[in-house]
Amino acid sequence: MGCTPEAIEYVLNSDMIFAPGKAVNAGGVAVSGLEMTQNAMHLFWTREEVDEKLKMIMKNIHEQCVKEGTQADGSVNYPLGANIAGFKKVANAMIAQGY
Repeated sequence: MGCTPEAIEYVLNSDMIFAPGKAVNAGGVAVSGLEMTQNAMHLFWTREEVDEKLKMIMKNIHEQCVKEGTQADGSVNYPLGANIAGFKKVANAMIAQGY
C-alpha cells in the first residue's frame, strides 16, 4: 500500500479505480507458489503455461474483488472487495480444518 489511508479515501471518492496492494501484488506471490508446486512435484511448465496459470489466478482475484466490492450504485470498491474476499477465504479454510 503505497498510499496513506487519506489518499486512498480521496481516490475512492474521486470515481477513480484504486486497486489494493494485496490484489495487484498477488502476481509475484502466485508465481512463487507455482514455482514451489513445480519443484515439489518435479514438474516443468513452459513460460506460456506459467503465464496462463498466472492469468487465471489474477482473473479470479479480480472477479472476487468485484463480487465482494460492488456497491449499491454499481461502482466497485476494490479494497473492500479484496478484504472481504480474503477474509472469506481464510474463514472457509479454518472451517474446513474444524476451527
